[in-house]
Amino acid sequence: MQQYSTLFVGLDQHKDSIAVAYAPGDRKEDVVYLGPVGTRQCDIDKFVRTLQSKAKRLLFAYEAGPCGYWLYRYLKRKALECLVVAPSLIPRKAGDRVKTDRKDAVQIARLLRSGDLSGVYVPEVQDEAIRDLCRAREGSMRDLKAAKLRLKSFLLRQDIRYSGKTTWTPAHLRWLAEVVCPTPAQQIVFQEHLRAITEHSERMARMEAELREQVKSWRLSPLVEAYQAARGVQFHVAATTAAELGDIRRFDKPRQLMAFVGLHPSEDSSGPRRRQGGIAKTGNIYARTALIEAAWSYRYPAKVSRQIQERQQALSPAIRDISWKAQVRLCKRFRKLIAHGKYPNVATTAVARELVAFLWAIAQQVQLSAEQSVN
Repeated sequence: MQQYSTLFVGLDQHKDSIAVAYAPGDRKEDVVYLGPVGTRQCDIDKFVRTLQSKAKRLLFAYEAGPCGYWLYRYLKRKALECLVVAPSLIPRKAGDRVKTDRKDAVQIARLLRSGDLSGVYVPEVQDEAIRDLCRAREGSMRDLKAAKLRLKSFLLRQDIRYSGKTTWTPAHLRWLAEVVCPTPAQQIVFQEHLRAITEHSERMARMEAELREQVKSWRLSPLVEAYQAARGVQFHVAATTAAELGDIRRFDKPRQLMAFVGLHPSEDSSGPRRRQGGIAKTGNIYARTALIEAAWSYRYPAKVSRQIQERQQALSPAIRDISWKAQVRLCKRFRKLIAHGKYPNVATTAVARELVAFLWAIAQQVQLSAEQSVN
């Protein structure tokens, strides 16, 4: 049996099967399709042993997908090299209209051998757990908004109008308790809508409380606390940013982090012509959404409010200085963009891009403080 120095293994992962193909290190040799295998650990161990009998070194790769990172972590526990690749970054031929499991596995193995694939950031197990909590809270908030919209639409169809200025205040809730619909059937519908809002509100409160409790023992808890020094970065924004992006200190420059989040401008340039468009929208949509939400607070003049003072009490003066510098610059930046005729959404996105750089600086300061405390 021929022994290779390295085998590049492409995996096409599904719920019940994994298509396997491998490419020898010599580019003159063709890619070999091993076939589909099961997803049980014994099935994975079997095909790994088969490949280990053919080469000393194995390098695996598969597309990120709904099955998560369990396969990556299992291979890592067996001291094997593995990459998780973003599907959007896999080169594909424009005219290719045939897609099969075999073809995908062979293509991944071939591209892995040629060096055209790069792995994405894989979070640790605890980081992914906090991320799931953040996303569950976000889902509860969307459900709550949808339930409130359904109730408002129902009341509007019945021409039942609230005379107050602000909805979902204690006064508005007292008014809802006194609403009487024209028919018994409509009254049942109204009560069900109101009950759904109550259930979603309670669920969101439970998620918020559990998230705060879990973050206390999280390894990135110092970053979550430090992020909250910045204006607009409240607890859920800080926790979402840390959970979705991980430790942003792994980026050497803020521009790398901006590109990772997808807040950098897209570009279509050729020759002497240079054309930049909207943001690229690559990377993590949850972190990008949270940061843009935080950036809206900079449309007001710079000010250290009572809430910000409370969040900054336990933080170092260096982090507080970065937060104030960010306020002065970003508030001025927003007003300047608006004065130049930019739409508020465009100005807010530009502010969010610069806010990422200040969060990176805060993270670097946290690392510096940790190193000084150890020494």
